[in-house]
Amino acid sequence: MSLTFTELEAVTNSYFAANNKKAVDIYFDDSFLADRWLKGKKGLFLRPPGGKNIRVPLSYDGQEGGFYSRADVLSSDDRESINAAYFNWKHAYGNATVYRTDELENANVYAEVELVNSKLEGAQKTIRKWIAQNFYAANGDSSALITGLRSMCSESAGVAYGHIAENDLVSNDGTKPWEGKTNTTEEAISLPVIRTLRSDAKIGNGAQGKPNLVTMPEDLFNVIKGILETQKRYVDDPDTAKAGFVHVVFEGAILAADDYCPSGYAAAINEAHAGVAIHSQGFFVRTPWANLLAAGIAARSTKILFDGNMICNNRKAHKMHSNLT
Repeated sequence: MSLTFTELEAVTNSYFAANNKKAVDIYFDDSFLADRWLKGKKGLFLRPPGGKNIRVPLSYDGQEGGFYSRADVLSSDDRESINAAYFNWKHAYGNATVYRTDELENANVYAEVELVNSKLEGAQKTIRKWIAQNFYAANGDSSALITGLRSMCSESAGVAYGHIAENDLVSNDGTKPWEGKTNTTEEAISLPVIRTLRSDAKIGNGAQGKPNLVTMPEDLFNVIKGILETQKRYVDDPDTAKAGFVHVVFEGAILAADDYCPSGYAAAINEAHAGVAIHSQGFFVRTPWANLLAAGIAARSTKILFDGNMICNNRKAHKMHSNLT
């Protein structure tokens, strides 16, 4: 006998109950960035209640200023400036469908509950994969997919990111705060490569002047960790270690392996200037179970939804390196 809709909801609510840590952690336990940004709320982390776009105030020097002496006339000119980037909402889902034929094959209530739980876990893993992969994607503003790190670091000056093209912003010193930075030189991963990558994204001498996070695939990370272990020049980050992800801390930056980082890439991220925005009603919310019989399918379905996007307030504070071996 199939579970009633009331029973289905009860089973699902029990699966996602607050004390069921395993069910919640499935969203994060396979992705370094998902765990750090979505669960740990590191970096920029916004929960807007709505709006056509996600508005992110920019962090850059864009007005008149300087030194003056007693007789000098101070400029009162208002330089035309852009004070915010706008990121489109991106929407992801994971689907769980229980077919009537599958329910009939499960002979008792316990088996049916296990079936529902396995479908829910599958939906969670699906949406986690889509989000984690797209954190590193090169999708543009108009794409339905997350506007990821490769888009943020793209050197295509005429392509808008956050609805701003690189040449739309020029600071007093002539630099471009919205400049995308990617090194495409083919070379072997090494400590000098990591140092240069962080230095190229440096925006200041303070504690938040350089990227504090460098992610890469595990094969590249293993080379770096092997070098550091031989030289005994690293420490562990307690929070990252607690989460179970492979990492080291070198010269103030967390170097971490992330299986979702594309092959041959390393991403240097300054978390003072990048992170995620998630709609106040879109943080892995679930729809009620629906009957698909009206569509001619003998099944019932629920979906897990995510509404948000990756965000940035100073594009030149980050850099990626491709073609690493």
